[in-house]
Amino acid sequence: MTSRTTAKSNINEKDPTLIGTHCQLEYCNRLDFLPFKCESCGYTFCLDHRSETAHKCSKAGEWAARRREENLKTQSLGINKNMQDVERCCASSTCKTIIGTSLSISVHCTSCNRYYCLKHRLKDEHDCSSQTVIKSRAAAYSSIFENQTEQAKTAFSKLKAWGSAQKASVSRSLPKQRASPTAARMIAINNLKKTAKGDDKLPSEKRVYIYVEAEAATTFSKLPSGAFFYSRDWVIGRVLDAAAKALQVQNVNNEGDEEIKKLRVFHVEKGRILDFSEKVGSVLTNGETIVLLRGVGPSVPDLIDLK
Repeated sequence: MTSRTTAKSNINEKDPTLIGTHCQLEYCNRLDFLPFKCESCGYTFCLDHRSETAHKCSKAGEWAARRREENLKTQSLGINKNMQDVERCCASSTCKTIIGTSLSISVHCTSCNRYYCLKHRLKDEHDCSSQTVIKSRAAAYSSIFENQTEQAKTAFSKLKAWGSAQKASVSRSLPKQRASPTAARMIAINNLKKTAKGDDKLPSEKRVYIYVEAEAATTFSKLPSGAFFYSRDWVIGRVLDAAAKALQVQNVNNEGDEEIKKLRVFHVEKGRILDFSEKVGSVLTNGETIVLLRGVGPSVPDLIDLK
């Protein structure tokens, strides 16, 4: 390449009129405004001599070879592999062969939906008839989704029925602000503060006084209701634990994932299930009512309008 190319030794690079790059082919030296760099030899050429053939590249093919080698390295790392190429153990209980490699392929059995080595690929070899069929991921997700949908419908109907019943009996000793004078409301809140129970060490400015009820049909509480105060910095999940303990309601929220057994906190005035992570100070005010319900599903805003 050195015999056919030339460096720009005779060119004044400080010349303000110089724009572009000269072709480095020895007999060309054309000034090109859009020069091409050869990825094989590293020299720069004009449009006419940009190809390796046109400038008779001394390292022709090196760029293509490097690109091919990089692609092979990428594939060897596992990118773009099919599911059949994923490394795993043979599904046979008596075999520890690693399959899905370049040396040991994996064979998929369509009957039991498992992967085996060549030795155990036949149904008789891995006792296919006694194997429990593994559901495909799509089928498993579909089944889970159907169960969750059915649970949501049941929870919604239960919550809706309870809310309808509450409309007739939601009025309590605390007057509503729209229907009662401010003075009467303040008297009711003061009476609530006198009877409410809580941590006496909690500063008064951080207390939120509320009524707590346990819904009889689902909670089986020993105490039906009570008046309590909680810190405005608490989350609803902590309020639920404290209220359940005070009303002697069985609380198994931390013992499993079955929604039908979980307790939830229903806000009567807002007509919705409160999320466990919500802060007391942001969702509750003095004199409001919450109800402990079981098996009504996670928080969904504004399911019932009690206004």
